[in-house]
Amino acid sequence: MQYEEAVQYLLSLGYETLTIKLGLRNTELLLKALNNPEHAFPSVQIAGTNGKGSTAAMLDSICRAAGIKCGLYTSPHLVSITERIRISGVDITREEFAACATVVRDVSEQLLRDKQITAVPTFFEQLTAIALLAFRNAGIELAILETGLGGRLDSTTAANAGVVAITSIAMDHEEYLGSTLASITAEKAAIIRPGVSAVIAKQQPEALEVLIRRCEETGVIPVFENGAHAIEDTTPDGRFCVTFDDRYERVWLGLRGRHQIDNAAVAIRLAELLRIPGSAIVTGIETATHPGRLELVQHKRTFLLDGAHNPAGCLSLREYLDEFAPQPLAVVFGAMHDKQLDQIGEILFPITDLLVLTPVQNPRSASIETLQAIATRCAGGSVVNAPSSAEALRIATERTPANGLICVAGSLYLIGEMRPSILKAQDEQHDYAT
Repeated sequence: MQYEEAVQYLLSLGYETLTIKLGLRNTELLLKALNNPEHAFPSVQIAGTNGKGSTAAMLDSICRAAGIKCGLYTSPHLVSITERIRISGVDITREEFAACATVVRDVSEQLLRDKQITAVPTFFEQLTAIALLAFRNAGIELAILETGLGGRLDSTTAANAGVVAITSIAMDHEEYLGSTLASITAEKAAIIRPGVSAVIAKQQPEALEVLIRRCEETGVIPVFENGAHAIEDTTPDGRFCVTFDDRYERVWLGLRGRHQIDNAAVAIRLAELLRIPGSAIVTGIETATHPGRLELVQHKRTFLLDGAHNPAGCLSLREYLDEFAPQPLAVVFGAMHDKQLDQIGEILFPITDLLVLTPVQNPRSASIETLQAIATRCAGGSVVNAPSSAEALRIATERTPANGLICVAGSLYLIGEMRPSILKAQDEQHDYAT
C-alpha cells in the first residue's frame, strides 16, 4: 500500500473509539504472527486519565537528551497519523508507515483466513502493531507507549512493558471503564503486573486506595510521587521554574501550566528507574514540547491551544487562564457528545468574554444545540454559533482585540482541525515582517 491507501484502509476499519474492542487476544496473536517485535526492546507504558501524553513527551525528551534511541507511541494525532509514531523525536516517514501498515494488514487478514481470529483487528490494534513493528525496524533502544484507553485491555498492554506509570486519574470514558472512580482506577491499575517497576502520581484518595491494593496483590513496591517540590519562579506565559526533591534545582519546565509540575515529577521518577543521568533529565524536562497542550501561538492575535476534554483537564486549563491569560478572553469550543459537557461548561464558559461554539469533524461531535443549551446557562459573555471550525476561527479573530487571547479547547480533534490554519497565519505574518 502507498501512504494514502494505508490511511484509508485503517479508517475503513471504523472510527477508533466508536469501534473499539477492548481485549488483548487479537493484539497478542497479531504480534506473535509478526515475530513479536515488542521483544526487541524494553518498554515503558504510561496510563492515566490526564497527563499521560505530556509525561510520555517529557520522558521521550529526557531519553533523547541522554542519547537513547527512543520510540514514542501516542494518541490521538492532531493532523497526520504519522504523529503517533515518533523515532528519535521525528515522526515516522509516510513510506515506513505504509510499509509497516501493509505488513500488518496482510498478517491480520491471514489470521482471519486461518480462523485464529473472528474479526479483523481494529484500527487501534493494527496501529499499535504498526508502531511496534516500526520500532523494531528502526532498532530503537526503548519504547514509550501511551495507553489508549484504560489499561487492562488496551492494546499497548500486550507489549508487556517492564516499567509502568499511572498519572492522575479522574472520571472519563465511563461507558468503557465504569461509572465510579474506583472502577476506572482498577482498569488502569491492571498495567501494574508482577515484576514491573511502577511510578504512581499524586491521586485522589479513592484512586490511591485501589492502586495500593493492586501493588500489594502483585508484589510490586511502587515509587509514589508525592509532590515534594518547590516552585521557584514563573514566566508571564505560565512556565514554571521548579526544584524537585532538592536534587534537580531550578528546572524550567518546557511545558506550560501548573499541572505539568506533577507530570514532570512522574517523568523524572521514570527516568531514574531507567538510570538516566540527572543532567539529561534536566535538559529533557526543559526542552520538552507537546503540541496542543497549553500551546501558545502568537501573531496578530495570541492563540492558546489546549486539548482539555474532561472536567479535570478543563479545571487545569481554567486555573491557567485565571492566572496567566490576558483579557479579553475568547474561547472557541467544540467537544465530543460523550463527554461530561455540563461540568466542562460550568468550568470554562463563565470566564469567557466571547464564546464561539462549533461542531468538530468527527462522528462523536456534540451538536451546536447541545452546546448552546449549556452556554445559555453558563456563559459569562456573548455566545456565537459557527457552522465550522474555519468560520469559528474567523469570528474569534475578527471580534477579539489585539491585546486579547483566543483559546481553542474542548477536544484534541478540534485542535487538529484549527492548528494548521493558525500556524499558517503565524508563518505568513513572520514572512511579511522579515
